[in-house]
Amino acid sequence: MSDKPAPRTIDDVLAAARERIERIDAASVPDELAAGAVLVDIRPAAQRAAEGEAQGSLVIERNVLEWRCDPASDARIPQAVDHDVRWIILCQQGYTSSLAAAALHDLGLHRATDVIGGYEALAPIVDGSVH
Repeated sequence: MSDKPAPRTIDDVLAAARERIERIDAASVPDELAAGAVLVDIRPAAQRAAEGEAQGSLVIERNVLEWRCDPASDARIPQAVDHDVRWIILCQQGYTSSLAAAALHDLGLHRATDVIGGYEALAPIVDGSVH
């Protein structure tokens, strides 16, 4: 018998990430943007080309997200002014974005969140159609 804990599944990791963030629904995104939030589309280029662009978003692919959003990083983007920025992370269906928002919380970016349902939920609200 081992004292080693059982390995976690991706469902466990996702549930733990979502416990740490306050997710928002797609209908809230326009008001959040009007209040100064930054919408970040983390989908890969091929997925954006196939499914459509998220109007009003910055494109930061997932593999560099933390470096671009961390105000202490030499690779930060201009919007990463401090730890109080409201980052709204967007992926295709709202799974990877939950993990990404939790990673931003790990950096002290306490207002980071994601969109429930991802681009598939947001597209009809922002640009009137799902591609």
